[in-house]
Amino acid sequence: MTTEEALQAFRDAGALLEGHFILRSGLHSRQFFQCALALQQMPVVERLGAALAAKVRPLGAATVIAPAMGGLVIGQEVARQLGVRFIFAEKEEGRLALRRGFKIAAGERFLVVEDVVTKGGRVQETIEIVRAAQGRVAGVAVLVDRSDGTVDFGVPTFSLLRIQVETFPADQLPPDLAALPAVKPGSK
Repeated sequence: MTTEEALQAFRDAGALLEGHFILRSGLHSRQFFQCALALQQMPVVERLGAALAAKVRPLGAATVIAPAMGGLVIGQEVARQLGVRFIFAEKEEGRLALRRGFKIAAGERFLVVEDVVTKGGRVQETIEIVRAAQGRVAGVAVLVDRSDGTVDFGVPTFSLLRIQVETFPADQLPPDLAALPAVKPGSK
């Protein structure tokens, strides 16, 4: 799948939004990828998941782990495409944690899958969970890398879309963006 084909899948689903958005990182942006809109159609999930799985198959991960909520759908599909186990981390007292009886074996090879990365905080938290349990992170796979490859997780990182989207701290908004009402469409 080419970058343009992936971008078109988001456009076709109405998942590339324009306006004034507050990202999970606290930064403001004119664009927002609402991956849930693209991932509500199983044929799209299957196509995107297959494209990501093809990129990461050589890593030899035994398990895919995703941070909830954003990484759940695509993480499970990548795991299905790879034929491996899937688990997820979810919030507990404001931080990501393993729950529901999920276990990580010492030395187990993991692939972290997320929908969108801007600063990479949720992916980094997930990596720390794996490492704290003595697992090994073989790599990271994301649908959309809004950092244009500038976020470094210290492991091989793959994406279908790698773009630089302008972001601004709340106290440094350009006048045109400040004039629009801010919306926080992502998960909290």
